[in-house]
Amino acid sequence: MAPGVINGGSSSGGTGEHLPAKLTLQVLVCSIIAAFGGLMFGYDIGISGGVTSMDVFLEKFFPHVYVKKHHAREDNYCKFDDQFLQLFTSSLYLAAVVCSLFASKCCKRFGRKVTIQLASLFFLGGVVLTACAVNLAMLIFGRLFLGAGVGFGNQAVPLFISEIAPAKYRGGLNVCFQLLVTVGILCASVVNYFTSTHPFGWRISLGGAAIPALFLAVGSLLIVETPTSLIERGQPEEGMRTLRKIRGVQDVQKEYDEIVNATEMAKQIKHPFRNLMKRSSRPQLVVSMLLQMFQQFTGINVIMFYAPVLFQTMGFKSDASLLSAVTTGCVNVLATLVAVFGVDKLGRRFLLIEASVQMLIAQSVTGGILATFLKTTNVLPKKYSYVVLFFICFFVSGFAWSWGPLGWLIPSEIFPLETRTAGFFCAVSMNMIFTFIVAQAFLSTLCIMRAGIFFFFCGWIVIMGIFAYSFLPETKGVSIDEMNEKVWKKHWFWKRYFDEEQDQDQQRDKP
Repeated sequence: MAPGVINGGSSSGGTGEHLPAKLTLQVLVCSIIAAFGGLMFGYDIGISGGVTSMDVFLEKFFPHVYVKKHHAREDNYCKFDDQFLQLFTSSLYLAAVVCSLFASKCCKRFGRKVTIQLASLFFLGGVVLTACAVNLAMLIFGRLFLGAGVGFGNQAVPLFISEIAPAKYRGGLNVCFQLLVTVGILCASVVNYFTSTHPFGWRISLGGAAIPALFLAVGSLLIVETPTSLIERGQPEEGMRTLRKIRGVQDVQKEYDEIVNATEMAKQIKHPFRNLMKRSSRPQLVVSMLLQMFQQFTGINVIMFYAPVLFQTMGFKSDASLLSAVTTGCVNVLATLVAVFGVDKLGRRFLLIEASVQMLIAQSVTGGILATFLKTTNVLPKKYSYVVLFFICFFVSGFAWSWGPLGWLIPSEIFPLETRTAGFFCAVSMNMIFTFIVAQAFLSTLCIMRAGIFFFFCGWIVIMGIFAYSFLPETKGVSIDEMNEKVWKKHWFWKRYFDEEQDQDQQRDKP
């Protein structure tokens, strides 16, 4: 049997389609409102790179970087090398790691809806602090508040959407989260472009995050709680009413029974984090954490965080670099639509494997051009600058319909209920830890490795492509509460973890 292929029907469509369900307006509206957490996340990703390239911002908070940037013979690869400048970007993700733990407990105890509401409050607090900052400490503190919002939002939103969506449409609806991440990045790039020459442009850019934060705060009051969370927290009648409402049919008994059964099994687990260490939990844990780590080592955040800085390094002027960031942002949004409409048809594995090849080509060509033509103090010839811009867009498009959205979708759908919030916490934490590492180290690493950094990411793309081909099962169309039986226990490699644990249980039961 070929590596990575699942026996049975789940690879071609799964069994989730037998559950009666319509794609109701209620599910669509709730998914879009919740996904505005992604818009906020994307805006925070995109805004930092543009703000850190603004002269007014640098002159106020990082005057030594401002001097280096305008020094005639400063090394192209080291203009922005400053640990505190990197901390402005990366501090958000450090806070997100810590807050993800509290968010996972909040999700379980108080529900997904309350957790999303708390995320919006943290976002609003962070916006006020950063937009009104008068010193570096206030700026960093505001970023920490935004990081708390990211931790709570990224923990709750993908779980929320996965639990309210019918299995047939789960992939496309969940990708709405990543779609709005890309819309947020694009909005940030556009705002940065128009505010870059304004004396208080950086305050306008940072304050613009209030719009999606307010939408999420108001919208989170209108969404329903998921049936799974209601039943899990002892409200079975409300869970049944909500399930009928979001499915648009009266005959939901079979899905309700599946949720109740999963809930009863989950109640037997007093320590979900300890249960994650069981052998049968290892496949989901390993896959979800590796997907999040690999997502960061594609090199995407190098482009999304620091796109204007990167384009200035290549010789684009300030306005041109911001416009180039807008271009990549547009590509990011449009390509994510491929995932929205294709993930439940083409499948998760196909998109991940195809994109690995595409991103490898893009990173190799970009690295080769910069290594050949961008030296210490020269400007990259204009024709090569546009070639690099094309291949960066080529890279972004591949990421946007694969490792970007699927890095969030797959971990949100593969854990059984008894370890779902704990397992997704581990995945989110892994993402934030490596996002922090990449954000904090990139500008310094660019200074040391120069164009070689693109080949560093190429090596990782090869590894993740092999992983997706060999070890990632297909999960499209499978009910979220049937994932173990229909996917993991039938996978050529991961099934051994269930077989061996079952044998061990039988041995213990023998007199």
